Amino acid sequence: MTAVLPVSGAWRDGDPAGERHFLELPAALPLELGGTLPSVRLAYETWGTLSPARDNAVLVLHALSGDSHVIGAAGPGHPTPGWWSGVVGPGLAIDTDRFFVVCANVIGGCQGSTGPSSLAPDGRAWGSRWPLTTIRDQVAAEVPLADALGIDAWAAVVGGSMGGMRALEWAVAHPSRVRRVVVLAAAAEASADQVGLCRIQVDAVRADPHWRGGDYYEHERGPDTGLGIARRIAHLSYRTADEVDVRFGRSAQDGRDPLRGGLFAVESYLEHAAGGLLARFDAGSYVALNLAMNSHEIGRGRGGTAAALARVTATPTIVGVDTDRLYPLRQQAELADAFGVPLEVIASERGHDGFLVETEQVSAVLTRALQA
Repeated sequence: MTAVLPVSGAWRDGDPAGERHFLELPAALPLELGGTLPSVRLAYETWGTLSPARDNAVLVLHALSGDSHVIGAAGPGHPTPGWWSGVVGPGLAIDTDRFFVVCANVIGGCQGSTGPSSLAPDGRAWGSRWPLTTIRDQVAAEVPLADALGIDAWAAVVGGSMGGMRALEWAVAHPSRVRRVVVLAAAAEASADQVGLCRIQVDAVRADPHWRGGDYYEHERGPDTGLGIARRIAHLSYRTADEVDVRFGRSAQDGRDPLRGGLFAVESYLEHAAGGLLARFDAGSYVALNLAMNSHEIGRGRGGTAAALARVTATPTIVGVDTDRLYPLRQQAELADAFGVPLEVIASERGHDGFLVETEQVSAVLTRALQA
């Protein structure tokens, strides 16, 4: 059992970037598909104060390109401001005056937790030797963090997209440790369409000659072109066709004719989105996490989806976005039906990203869920 970690550190609006902490897992991490990670570090952040009974902890789980920095300013160790700042904080839906909020960067990530860019025991980056890790492995790595914080059961586990996969996995794999579970814009398993979109992105990265089979870390240049293409594909799937058409139409960027060497405005927009990711994300992690998302199948080895979901004792809240074309609403409807609960629907013109940007609606849902 890991020694209990310090848990204080309430956050207030206007504070500088949150402080990132690290946990070295006390033992090698067995992997679902065989083998182990001999040493694992988890980066995590906390906000609020853990109650004397240690019963007010909420685990917030990030999506593919997120990290542990849920709220707070950009700064050292935090390339961007918090990704859910309108939802988590004092007096907000996930109220840090009431709850002790924890968020960890997943294994396979690149913001402090062990991943492909981390040093293996031989002192070289894992690179091509990084094993195929699954959503179940991501959750298994977070269990020792709960132990180290002295948290026997989470008051709630909340996550969207890849984070929603993990939230569901937490509730199925560790039912006695989750009292409420909130799954946003995710499903019981990755669909063929989602697998295909993820695989195209992985192939775009791997096709870059600077990928070098995943062993580019000791070289001056990495697979930035491939990662940029992958991000453009992903970003388009996060939005809706109507939003993109209305917002950009066939307009030109900076008035330069796209048929004479200029760019369509939408092309420039996607380039900007790619550039933002390139400035803060590792291509090896992007590949590893996309493959992990493709592995998501809650019923695998558990007798199917219905049998797996029957293990859940947490009070479930299932949330979908009405315009999500990446994780369409029917997937959340199926999950809500399986639990026998009403589906919470977020109305948005922003597609999959609605769970991140429709702060008022998401906050209302979370407020109800955390009061249940």
